[in-house]
Amino acid sequence: MSSLPLGKSTLSLPATQRRRWKPARLQPGLIIAWLVIATVILWAIAPGWFTGYSGTEGIAGAQRLAPQAGHWLGTDQLGRDVYARIVYGASHSLSGALVAVALGLVFGTALGLAAGASGGIVDAIVMRINDVLLSIPGLLLSLSVIILLGFGTVHAAIAVGVTSVANFARLARAEVVLVRHSDYVEAAYGSGGTFFSILWRHILPNSLTSVIAFSALQFGSAILAISTLSFLGYGTPPPTPEWGLLIAEGRNYISTAWWLTTFPGVVVVLVVLSANRISQSLRRRTR
Repeated sequence: MSSLPLGKSTLSLPATQRRRWKPARLQPGLIIAWLVIATVILWAIAPGWFTGYSGTEGIAGAQRLAPQAGHWLGTDQLGRDVYARIVYGASHSLSGALVAVALGLVFGTALGLAAGASGGIVDAIVMRINDVLLSIPGLLLSLSVIILLGFGTVHAAIAVGVTSVANFARLARAEVVLVRHSDYVEAAYGSGGTFFSILWRHILPNSLTSVIAFSALQFGSAILAISTLSFLGYGTPPPTPEWGLLIAEGRNYISTAWWLTTFPGVVVVLVVLSANRISQSLRRRTR
């Protein structure tokens, strides 16, 4: 039987062994996913570095030009460069997705932590409310929130964030319950640790790894949901170059100007798939 090295705490050893961060091997798909996300983030931070055209002003006589040297992805019905509108639209789509994920992460984790750590009647009440939220279709709940708050990017992001609270809460609660019944947590209680100190030092840090990995998956889902709301007319109003709005504006010209919907749609799909790939990588590394 092996013995513990001198100077090692018997309480801290299981916490580090349970969720060890595994080094990732270089994978072409993962590298491409990170490159896509990094490119889109740079678009949002400094769009002027990538295009010299405006995202809202059109060019006279350049309506619905097919992809060519001067306009890589063509122009729309008002002579606006499609590539420029996609680049400038990154800030609106990404900021909305970040707000939605942040809301779901903060409030969902807080609810899951309270339910899993407290147990008993608190756990029962929180999880029954969570079950009610999960039973409502996400799009219907988002539309209900938007009707109450009004249209706009921020309101659409809040609506999408509200729909993700239940998913975060369920995952966080499952992780907290798993950690709460671990030997090192029981030993910490036996050593005289208080509820809040054990919650902060042992339960919360060892429950966040899966939640953070899930937030990467939710980031892609949030972009898709916000684009869907904008496509339906409940998100950013024109002429703001939001990705879902670009697809909606081009659908009337899909037979004569296919690039108006194809290229924004491809960007949305690439970002969502990249976020999903990164989320899978994070979950594997924490197992």
